[in-house]
Amino acid sequence: MSTAPLQVQFGSDNQAGICPEALAALQDANRGHAIAYGRDEWTARAEEAIRRAFDADAEVHLVFTGTAANALALASICRSTDAVVCHEMAHVNVDECGGPEFMTGGAKVLTVAGEHAKVTLQAFAPRAASPHDEHASRPRALSLTQATELGTVYTPAEMRALCDAAHERFLKVHVDGARFANAVASLGCQPADIAQRAGADVLVLGGTKNGLPAGEALVFFDRALADEFRRRRKQAGQLASKMRFLAAPWVAVLESGAWLTHAAHANAMAQRLAGRLAGIPGVSLFAPVQANGVFAHLPKAAIDALRARGWHFYVFVGETGCRFMCAWDTTAEAVDRFAADLREACERHV
Repeated sequence: MSTAPLQVQFGSDNQAGICPEALAALQDANRGHAIAYGRDEWTARAEEAIRRAFDADAEVHLVFTGTAANALALASICRSTDAVVCHEMAHVNVDECGGPEFMTGGAKVLTVAGEHAKVTLQAFAPRAASPHDEHASRPRALSLTQATELGTVYTPAEMRALCDAAHERFLKVHVDGARFANAVASLGCQPADIAQRAGADVLVLGGTKNGLPAGEALVFFDRALADEFRRRRKQAGQLASKMRFLAAPWVAVLESGAWLTHAAHANAMAQRLAGRLAGIPGVSLFAPVQANGVFAHLPKAAIDALRARGWHFYVFVGETGCRFMCAWDTTAEAVDRFAADLREACERHV
């Protein structure tokens, strides 16, 4: 079996390798022994680095996966009789195999529609209304994805308006920040501006899609929500015995600023790709390019031709709506080569 690395692809930023800062930190953490279960110096440094990044006295916990992080965050808000309001395309609704429902013991997911995968005040308000009696689940959490499933971002003002509306209705706000760094880099704001300063109660800060080997961070700005979280994490099988190997990469990318540098690069490659797609016959964007993803309709024949040439990407919406994700290690050469292959395919088949 071949072990040759794949060429740079556009299927997912999960496909990229470990960024050099994180890899070096893993090697440092591997020297000698350390106290287990998160009581080591690496974990303490990672938690403090996250608090500094947000200028917040937050409670921070590391877990292995984004699915577990989102589900556990929502379980910290919701009882089994409660409900979560989110966009219909949100990961917590369509891509986590009922994880939030499972971890909450049965909380219902209530979805809303919205252009470019964003929740709007107009769509949220009726969904967040408290039921008249015990026959319906009570909305208890608003879940926002930043950046969204279509690569768009909520501005600080949009975040604040939605968080205020949620709090007025006695809901807590969970932010799925799998690509939070890309949103920060896109907006040019401070991380806190689209987190606790906007009203978020708990943030899932993504690392895996931004160059880390594994691991997401739950950042509880509302510390009361983290009550007994250590036991909840253990029960869910998310307490790493060798926690330093989850923590060390966080230390490296946060203390060096690489988490935002890599996110900005991925965003820039997405902008480059969008620019190269402009004018190709039969190709049209169906979402603005604001983070590290490009979403475009392609002719079916062109999709087949690209795959025959070895390119990997997902058909994301319908039969022709494709998603192209850029990562910390995406190169300009790969973008240009892909765009040239796409242009050739389209000119031949359209």
